[in-house]
Amino acid sequence: MTTIPTPDICDDYPDVEILEPLLVNFGGLEAFHGPVRTVKCFEDNSLVKQAVDEPGDGAVLVVDAGGSTRCAMLGDMLAEKAAGNGWAGVIMYGCVRDVDELAETELGIQALAAHPRRSEKRGEGQRDIPVTFAGVTISPGQWLYADNNGVLIAEHQLPLG
Repeated sequence: MTTIPTPDICDDYPDVEILEPLLVNFGGLEAFHGPVRTVKCFEDNSLVKQAVDEPGDGAVLVVDAGGSTRCAMLGDMLAEKAAGNGWAGVIMYGCVRDVDELAETELGIQALAAHPRRSEKRGEGQRDIPVTFAGVTISPGQWLYADNNGVLIAEHQLPLG
């Protein structure tokens, strides 16, 4: 995967959208990009599990977990499953857990914070819909570029490098 720093992308493509700087890097890959797939859920990670069980094909799973800081929506087992199924990364507008293991996983992971409690499993939520957080609406099929400088959204894949 070619890694182009997000500042360079912003210089070359000033119309990209930039998420507000709320997220922290937890994954073993500090830079990642790919087409967006989405999940919207609240304190129930059933649809996150369903998504990472499927082939990722280099996509980034963007999860609008409502910004909850009361439980984790992704842990080591789901992250390993995502990495093994070819996902490029996970953006979590919520919390993660098992952070030491996440740092060793070959997956880009950015989230609000760490939390030790697991989520509920009620099968609630929606998939593949536009989600809005951090000042940006993110839709399936857009492209996400992330590194330690920030997270960018483009309408289509950018010709980099």
